[in-house]
Amino acid sequence: MRKKRKKGVVAYNKWGYIFLIPFVTIYLIFQLVPLLTTIYNSFFECYKSGLAQIGPNFVGLDNYKEILLGKELWSYAGNTLIMWIMGFVPQIVLSLLLGAWFSDPSLRLKGQRFFKTVIYLPNLIMASAFAMLFFTLFSDGGPINDLLMQLGLIDKPFKFLSHVWSTRSLVAGMNTLMWFGNTTILLMAGMMGIDTSLFEAAQVDGATSRQIFFKITLPLLKPILVYTMITSLIGGIQMFDVPQILTNQTGNPVRSTMTLIMFLNKHLYSKNYGIGGAISVVLFVITGILSLIVFKMMAGKEED
Repeated sequence: MRKKRKKGVVAYNKWGYIFLIPFVTIYLIFQLVPLLTTIYNSFFECYKSGLAQIGPNFVGLDNYKEILLGKELWSYAGNTLIMWIMGFVPQIVLSLLLGAWFSDPSLRLKGQRFFKTVIYLPNLIMASAFAMLFFTLFSDGGPINDLLMQLGLIDKPFKFLSHVWSTRSLVAGMNTLMWFGNTTILLMAGMMGIDTSLFEAAQVDGATSRQIFFKITLPLLKPILVYTMITSLIGGIQMFDVPQILTNQTGNPVRSTMTLIMFLNKHLYSKNYGIGGAISVVLFVITGILSLIVFKMMAGKEED
């Protein structure tokens, strides 16, 4: 009997491995092979000088030395981090407020499905279309400047795209608007999964709504908050399309909105594949380290 059961289990598990074949094949072809190829190319000098093709010539770690010892990588990393923080903080605060609001059964809100759909809609709009919309709205002769002048708040058009912090704020604001709906849905799902008896017991003990939120809801949401923060961090490091279109590929003013992926794209566009590969590997390492730090910090707080 045991042998028959073992054979049945093995035969059943076989189908699981068969269904994994498409995923493994796609992963090997479109992710693992390009990753290994990128790492391999990062050790070579390969670029175009006019019409002449230079390389590929093996240069070892020279590409990494040029990147890590230069100022551009760290300057653009700072730009990326600043704009990510400016977009993530209001995003997570707004998502927590909306999630708590929609998941609270005592409020008995009407039309919840409609409002949930509305807040998720910006996530469905292409980032390029969103960037073009903001570029038009906040241009020198755009409707925002017209409105501010009609209200008497300014005497002449304010050049939003010519000032460092206004341009960064636009990029951060667009990222907040595009992603807060998705974050709200995730946090709301986590809140609805919390046992309501915990809230009822806290209310019986005289806890206020604020105490319930900070002492019960937030601690139980830590796994989802860790996931949200790590995925947002990865997305922030990969920030490209919004500042690329909003600043017309320049990262201006004074390169204050130039991100790491825009820096990488500049080298790939010029067909400097060696430096581009080195930048990709450095970004991969930075992403892994930052994600690990976030995970360890949140896990440490949970243990405490």
